Formats: sequence, C-alpha cells, structure tokens
Amino acid sequence: MIRTAPAQTPAASYAMDNDNNENSRREGGAPDGGRCCFCIDMKSFYASVECAERGLNPFETCLAVVDTTRGKNALCLAISPKMKALGIRNRCRLSDIPPDVRYIAAPPRMRLYIEYAADIYSLYLDWFSPDDIHVYSIDESFIEATHYLGMYRMKPAELASKLISQIAQRCRIPATAGIGTNLYLAKIALDITAKRSPDRIGELDEEKYRKTLWDHEPITDFWQISTGTAARLERCGIRTMRGIAAADPRLMHSLFGVNAELLIDHAMGRESCLISDIKSYRSKTRSFSSSQILPRDYTREGAAAVLSEMAEVGCRRLIREDLICSKISVYVGYSGERAAPSFGSGRILKSGNSPSVLREEALGIYRKIALDLPIRRLGLSFEGLCDAGAVGYDIFSDPEALEREQKRERTVMAVQERFGNNSLLRGYSLTSDGTLRERNGMIGGHRAGYGDATAGGTLSSVRRR
Repeated sequence: MIRTAPAQTPAASYAMDNDNNENSRREGGAPDGGRCCFCIDMKSFYASVECAERGLNPFETCLAVVDTTRGKNALCLAISPKMKALGIRNRCRLSDIPPDVRYIAAPPRMRLYIEYAADIYSLYLDWFSPDDIHVYSIDESFIEATHYLGMYRMKPAELASKLISQIAQRCRIPATAGIGTNLYLAKIALDITAKRSPDRIGELDEEKYRKTLWDHEPITDFWQISTGTAARLERCGIRTMRGIAAADPRLMHSLFGVNAELLIDHAMGRESCLISDIKSYRSKTRSFSSSQILPRDYTREGAAAVLSEMAEVGCRRLIREDLICSKISVYVGYSGERAAPSFGSGRILKSGNSPSVLREEALGIYRKIALDLPIRRLGLSFEGLCDAGAVGYDIFSDPEALEREQKRERTVMAVQERFGNNSLLRGYSLTSDGTLRERNGMIGGHRAGYGDATAGGTLSSVRRR
C-alpha cells in the first residue's frame, strides 16, 4: 500500500549535500531568515477517505463515518465538509443530523485509514528527512521545513501548496496547512488562519499573530486552551490572548502554576520546542492505559467482567514487552448525569505482570470505588513500569507457580498470534457482558475491517487511477 521512495529522495540528497547548500538556502529560505515550520492536516480525514474509496467529492457529498449498529445515539467519527457546511457539528451523534439531510452512513474502517495515513507519510518522505517530521496524530503532522526552502528554491507557501496538491493527486484527500516561525504558530495558522483562506493555507509570524489574533474569540480556538482553562481565565476577566499577555505573571502562576509559563509564551507567539526535542524526549516514568465507552448501561457486576478483560489484555502487553508494573488505577464513569466519575488507585507490593495478581488488584480497587449505578465508561492504567528483571517477591510468593502462569500466558498468546485473538478466550468473555470478542476486531475501539463498506474500489485502485 505504501509507495516506494526513489533510490535517492530529495530529503536524502539534502542530508548528503547539506554543506553545499548554503547558497540555495539564501535563494529561498524561511521568512526573515528565521525558522519555517509546517503543520499539515487532512480535512475531515475519515470521511474524506470514505469519499475517495467511493470516487466521490467530499465537498459535494454528505457522508458520515458512523457505526449505525450502535443505535441512534451512535457517535459520528467524522462528517464530510459538505455536511459541516450545512451547519452540522463534527463528532455529532446520529440523532443530531437533521431528518431532511440525505447522507451516506459509512461504517468505520480504521485499518484503511491507517494505510492512507502511511501513504501520506511516505509522500512527506519524498521531500523531507524523517528527523524533520513529527506525526502529531493520524491525520496531522509537523514538519521542520527551514532548510528545505532554499534547496527546493520555493517560498513557504509554494512548498506547502505543492504538498497539498500531491496529497490530493495521490490519495484524493483534501489537506490544509499552517506555516509559522515556530511549531506553535504553525499549529495556530492551521487551526484558525487557514480556515479563512481560499487556498487552505495560513501563515503567521509573531508580529502577524499579535496583530491579527490577539483579540480573537473564543479563546478555546487556541491550542491547549481547554474550556476549564478558559473558565478560570474568565473569572479573572481574561477572554483573549492579549489579556493573557497583559496579565500580571504572578496572577497567572497562582492560577496555573508552572504551566503559566507556557500560556504566557503562547500568548506572545513564542515556542522554543523543536522537533528534535520532541524526538529526544524520554519520560521519567512509564505507563499505559486503556478505556472503553460501553455499548449500553452495565450493572456493577457486569462491568466487573469487562474490567477483567481489560486487565487481561494489559497483562499480556506487559508480558509481551517484558515489563512489570507497581501501580494500577481504575476509572468508572456512570450513565447520564447520575454521579461524578469514580477514581481509585493502588500500589502493588509485589511488582509484576501476573494476570491473576493484577486482575484481582484491579477488581479490588473497582469494588471499593464503583457505585451501584448504571455504568457506561471504564478506564484502567498500569503505572510505574520497569524491566521485568526487577520483579519483586515476598516470603509468601510461589515463584514456580508464577513461572507456570507465565508459560501458560505465553502459550495462549502464541495461539492467538497464529489463529486470531478470538481463538482462545476466557469464560467471562463469552458472556453477554463481555466486550473483548467484538473489540478484538477493532482498532482504537472502532471497526477495522474493509468488509463493512458497501461501495468503492480497493485502496490501491482508487489512488492509482
């Protein structure tokens, strides 16, 4: 599915001839001789992929990516630009779509979307080194383009336009681009400025940012300003980026602590982080988590079966990656507005990855915190991860029993690897409460297969015709 790059791509050529490119850099170069960053996003990505598979124009077609088997309140993962133009909110529910709007309901095909994203990334590699690309999400990437402008003898907007055109030609996916003198301004140029531009390209430097966006509202349009952050700022009479820039730094620190530095820098249009910093970052602690929105209201006991499945899957990941954990956290969300979510965590005295031990630890936390109310959301985190060589025992531990369990789990994993994840399941996964059988056919909690589509050609046939 992924195109093969030429033997020597422009990016590879740049890497070898970097020392000889000073003159060509001066001919193109970044604005004002500074940095040039791109932030490129695929417009309504999932919906655009489904339109491409059907040979349809997403700007002229009403299409929603949604699993209709989940009922009228099923969440639309994406809607086409045509539906957005009708005033329909993205990520709406089926019941929110006006009855007079005729549209195509396309079941999610996550594996297909991943392959499209990989194909788009391969296009970036025709132009840039992977060291200068940061994949922010499945449909959005940052690119450090500074040193490529002179090499290609293009201005920033010309290079961004070329990338957008190639994505449209190769994948039939519409894209937008933000250009900035740092990563933050590139992101804001994408999220705010590009939406008003007929060529779907926005450009910002610090001066233009302050001149055009300091008084922009709502402030939640800016990256990393959540509704909670906006509410705290509102209580202090701050509604814009100009207000943050003018505020007393002591006030900002009292409200947001160390994060105030980030807010103040962003209000001024400053961001020192480089893509190289992102790639070299290593967290001091390690963890992973999973969560589910349950398909219906579950009883307290029914949800315990789902949590057991989640613990089982997490333990097998620990075993596969030769890791152990020392802490588990559990989250329980209730149906409707009946109660606030419940949280709980517990430290494991004998760090390990034993499914029997960790499952019981998770269920013990769950039984302490879960209310006897209809449950609709579950979350489970494995924290304090370290190498399995640091496994802990006490005088009551039976190392031989734990070793037998490890061998059994590895055998189960080998069977599932060869014959599929549903080839061997525990009993609770076969009950009406279990969700693992269905989720084994999903990616990110959404349907993965190609067989859900009722129209359109194959991935390769659409992109190469």
